[in-house]
Amino acid sequence: MCKQSCIAVFVTLTLLLPSIGCGPAAFQVQLVSPGRDLVETEVMRDEGFFIGDKIALIDVDGMLSHQPQRNWLRSEDSSVSTFVEKLNKAAADPSVKAVVLRINSPGGTVSASDTMYHHLLDFKFRTGKPVFACIMSLGCSGAYYLACGADGIIAQPSAVTGSIGTIMQTVSFKGTMDLIGIRAVAIKSGELKDIASPFKQLTSEEQKVLSDIIMDFYEQFLEVVQEHRNQLTDSQLRELADGRVFTAFQAKENKLIDRTGYLEDAIVWAKERANLRKVRVVMYHRPSSSITSVYGSAAGPQINPMVNIELPDWLQSGQAQFLYLWQPGVE
Repeated sequence: MCKQSCIAVFVTLTLLLPSIGCGPAAFQVQLVSPGRDLVETEVMRDEGFFIGDKIALIDVDGMLSHQPQRNWLRSEDSSVSTFVEKLNKAAADPSVKAVVLRINSPGGTVSASDTMYHHLLDFKFRTGKPVFACIMSLGCSGAYYLACGADGIIAQPSAVTGSIGTIMQTVSFKGTMDLIGIRAVAIKSGELKDIASPFKQLTSEEQKVLSDIIMDFYEQFLEVVQEHRNQLTDSQLRELADGRVFTAFQAKENKLIDRTGYLEDAIVWAKERANLRKVRVVMYHRPSSSITSVYGSAAGPQINPMVNIELPDWLQSGQAQFLYLWQPGVE
């Protein structure tokens, strides 16, 4: 009887809370293993017995951020934390001879993109294991920044990449506040302490300060691309780096990537570079999730919500951010 009552209360709350504007639009109850350590699943293998060599396939999906992904009943590690943990697992396994990054991301924050790139370079330096990046549908801005740290970049023919540049998005509610008679007062230690506040208009001085920061991060992006895509001269790169995106074929023509092809081609490329004959391809994931193929997601099982109205990740942070991000690519 108690069980039936609990179920009735849960169903009632599920139906009522979205309609009164409280709580999430859907609920998910998920039974998980108490362990949080990454587990390994084989997703592809060559024919034969006793194959010891492995290629680790590491997925890089969604917006790159230090921010954990949280819902009312569920919390996931940040993309940075998960990426570094997977790299460390691949580094610690002597059977892993190469890594393929499976990228499907519009980019993310400047800090997250740079952190992931830094750890990728550190992984290569510590282990000597080759790394190849395969861009699936999206590999833009910060995701392209990360891909530049690989030993080679391949993109699917239907992929979009590039978007080299930096952006900061902020809003101002001052006009609306003036209409309804609300005035924000900031008690500050310096004139620029509330720079980019949504409660006032940006001054020309504030725009100059922020523009200088944007351009500094932009130059950092160019340095990364120039270091790894050294077929491009500085003038050629700057002509391409105006924020535009490229198809895979355009990117190859402009030397932003090395090849066009598919994930299987990236795996073959990694095998060749590591001088491997037969391999097992593995992916890492939490015990609460499962992967069945090289295209599988490492995210845990989800229930489609009855009503799903969400802001893009870059708007959910509640603060202005410096971004290596192609915003149209954000779901």
